[in-house]
Amino acid sequence: MTQTTHKPLLNFIHGEWVAGRTGKTGQNINPANTEHVLGTYTLGDASDVDAAVEAAKAALPGWRATPAPKRGELLFRAMRVMEARKEELARALTLEEGKLIAEARGEVQKAINVLEFTAGEGRRLNGETAPSELPNTFTYTVRAPLGVVGIVTPWNFPVCIPVWKIAPALLCGNAVVFKPASLTPWTASILVEIFHEAGLPKGVLNLVMGGGGTVGQRIVTHPEIVAVSFTGSNEVGTRLYSDAAPLLKKVQCEMGGKNAVIVLDDADLELAAAGTVGGAFGSTGQRCTATSRVVVMESVADKFVERVAELTRKITVGDPLKDGSGMGPAVDEGQFKTDLSYIQIAKEEGARLVCGGDRVTDGDLKKGYFVAPTVFDHVKPNMRIAQEEVFGPVLSILRVKSFDEAIEVANGVRYGLTSSLYTNNVARALQYVDRLETGMLHVNNPTVGGEAHLPFGGTKATGVGAREMGKTAIDFYSEWRTVYVDYTGQKRSGNLY
Repeated sequence: MTQTTHKPLLNFIHGEWVAGRTGKTGQNINPANTEHVLGTYTLGDASDVDAAVEAAKAALPGWRATPAPKRGELLFRAMRVMEARKEELARALTLEEGKLIAEARGEVQKAINVLEFTAGEGRRLNGETAPSELPNTFTYTVRAPLGVVGIVTPWNFPVCIPVWKIAPALLCGNAVVFKPASLTPWTASILVEIFHEAGLPKGVLNLVMGGGGTVGQRIVTHPEIVAVSFTGSNEVGTRLYSDAAPLLKKVQCEMGGKNAVIVLDDADLELAAAGTVGGAFGSTGQRCTATSRVVVMESVADKFVERVAELTRKITVGDPLKDGSGMGPAVDEGQFKTDLSYIQIAKEEGARLVCGGDRVTDGDLKKGYFVAPTVFDHVKPNMRIAQEEVFGPVLSILRVKSFDEAIEVANGVRYGLTSSLYTNNVARALQYVDRLETGMLHVNNPTVGGEAHLPFGGTKATGVGAREMGKTAIDFYSEWRTVYVDYTGQKRSGNLY
């Protein structure tokens, strides 16, 4: 094992870095080189969550009384701190998650964009005035914070996803208990340092590391946590939603995707192939918006598959810190085995392997969790590789005979996060927007991506609750209050409803 890279990582409760009460620690491993132990992180339990909630409750009255524009100013300061620490944060992200350094820098920049946009909403937490049915009565609405909220985030976007949850939660005047993924504790620690350095009062943001079955479950069931925002797997999200329902908690879950690119017979095939390969293998396919399926019309399928294969074979799998690398490793052994398992399943089900299909073991890469970018052709809609989320660098190509069949096949999965259509036919593009069952739709660009000022989220099994990012993020972290001000100065008569 090589020398550790970061100091031992601790929980952050009431403005103090403290060890978890279990006294146990976990190892933070570099997925590109499993002999490189980045360091250790503390393992909390339910009692640490309880302490974090007490700290949040104590800090809540002062924070919710802080005017929203002032809360926004703090987010602007956090944005500037993050800009100053951008390279540090990106490098930590690459080392513990395996994302290419260029992609890590892009993720940090998106988090900066989210902070900038959300901070501006501090001057736009608007309600509305409305005429009353009653004379001499002034009616209006205002937004109010929820209270103490729990935030549970995944490993695949360990900077941006926490920021797009934490920022609107803080802006709305809530106090936060934050549980990051155990695979990415370093970036979580830096994020909390950034908010603290920006001047966030003690107790408003608390960090508790540990497993989902202990720390995560206590966040869901703690009676003083009134809302939970979760991003992760369908299995965990469904259980979380079920556990929170009897407690009447507000819940937001963003879960899986099985995103399709549709390539029609009039598409620019070079553009479609480039967008497909970028969407499928960027971030090693480890993002909920990754391109997992291509639904291509038979008349252009051979030419399209040939170009996809050419571009895929040109991807250099390698050390994510090196600028020449085109794809990094799977995040850990579990995901690595999942990728290889689905590749084997696809072969057994009769899909035709076009390229990839195995572990990469060249040189030092054998020390990491590297899987070759893999493409399967002649995949049938009922195959597991076409229905189940792999969350890795595995692309399935399904052939269809018509536009209507393409829509049917693209819709024929339980998920509904994002999709893409490549065509030069405006009518078909607008029909696609009307008929595709996804929360985000792209025309002539990849399935991936999302901008800070626009809603993020999907339909069907992909998610429940309000959308994330943009103005809609405010909806989850606040509640409406309707106010009636009677200025008659006397008792009213008649039916007042």
